[in-house]
Amino acid sequence: METIAHSRTLRAALLLCGWILFGSAADLRAGTLLSPGPATLVRKSAEPFGVFAFAVSDGGLRQKWFRLKDRLDDEMVQLALCDGDRAGCVSPAALKLLAIVDQARAREGRARLGETNRAINLAIRPASDFAQYGEEDVWSPPLVTFARGAGDCEDYAIAKLVALRLAGVAPEDLRIVVVRDVLQGEEHAVTAARLDGHWLMLDNRRMAMVEDDNARGYQPRFVLYQSAVMKYVDTPVLASRQDGVESR
Repeated sequence: METIAHSRTLRAALLLCGWILFGSAADLRAGTLLSPGPATLVRKSAEPFGVFAFAVSDGGLRQKWFRLKDRLDDEMVQLALCDGDRAGCVSPAALKLLAIVDQARAREGRARLGETNRAINLAIRPASDFAQYGEEDVWSPPLVTFARGAGDCEDYAIAKLVALRLAGVAPEDLRIVVVRDVLQGEEHAVTAARLDGHWLMLDNRRMAMVEDDNARGYQPRFVLYQSAVMKYVDTPVLASRQDGVESR
């Protein structure tokens, strides 16, 4: 038991250091990928859906994302401490999320991603921001979402992003993608995870993961990661097949 506790404490410390260092490392990577300027193109192959994106320096989505990042940093500290000392953890929400992370850590590759997608889809019930908070478009960190047991698409996506980071997926292989669901006529958010050079979509609307090329009916609009918010340009609407008929 003492060995297990020591291992968890060491893992928590390494995780915490990695999360803190992640921000500065991501900034460095962004600096090598992006040319100077307020709106600069990223290499086509770098992001999900394989179309060009440019970094935005202002706007409501960027402000919302960077405010959320501060809260995520705080929660990552709490999760790291709870991960190292489960018996002393006083947050039921953290323990519930860490139980999902434990299952994901026991798997590799696609199975790790699929386990996280499935478990979080089952752990959170769908609920609109207006129903929960009386306002629209509230982005919640995962401990808030797990404490409530409910959330909307971006809450699922944020929780999956954090869970996969805790499970050991490299930060440069994770994104949140905001898309336009042309079939539903609404905005939607999913987690994107890169595996063997391919981006897989972890979507709260389906248990099975699909590659970005097969995310039918989704028009990518924004991609978010630790150091930047980027806007897609010339985004095609991926074909949607219904009853054997292809429509756009």
